[in-house]
Amino acid sequence: MDLLDKTEIVLKDKIVKLQNSKIAILGIGGVGGAVFEMLVRLGVQDITVVDFDRFDVTNLNRQILCTTDVVGEYKVNVARQRAKSINKDATITVICEKISADNLPIILNQRYDFVIDAIDDVKAKIAVILYCNKNNIPLICSMGTGNRYDVPRFEIADIFKTSGDALARKIRSELKKVKFNDKVKCVYTSKPLAVCGANLGSVVYYPIACASVIVGYVTNQIINNV
Repeated sequence: MDLLDKTEIVLKDKIVKLQNSKIAILGIGGVGGAVFEMLVRLGVQDITVVDFDRFDVTNLNRQILCTTDVVGEYKVNVARQRAKSINKDATITVICEKISADNLPIILNQRYDFVIDAIDDVKAKIAVILYCNKNNIPLICSMGTGNRYDVPRFEIADIFKTSGDALARKIRSELKKVKFNDKVKCVYTSKPLAVCGANLGSVVYYPIACASVIVGYVTNQIINNV
């Protein structure tokens, strides 16, 4: 049996398109880490991961790549090790940097079939949106997954048509300031927030649910040449 035998039953010959795709994941915490693992298990062999952070004990409750053994290690290095333990043929490029408008031309200096934005920082997300739009790079962005615990329901929409998501609202506001009005695909939920005070919390199934929708969308875009 091969890693992809069960997947190939469903995707058939379209699986080759997925294997040959080149994807960048920006931020590999709760959402990005789950996206990364799913793509590896789907057979994507060329993945670039970008994150400047190290794993912390507070990541254990929801970040799929975090275990007690890797607390204190850089997330991108753990991701590469994890991928190799699943698919030894995977090529994982790691970039341990904080994303900004200045370094994006270096970070995204190759042609990607898709860029997946799973960054928390608004300023960095804006930079990614503007750069990918300018350079015609397919992009999908994750929105907020924190302070919720009911049954997840995520949707795919243009960021200018979302509602009930504070992160999306902030990004829309910033994009309007620079007179940007093109479409930006994002995954968001309008589910109401739990009352959590000033601190931001998260339960494991919310970022993973968001990641599942992202990976499903990216997979279908690639295999159907949309």
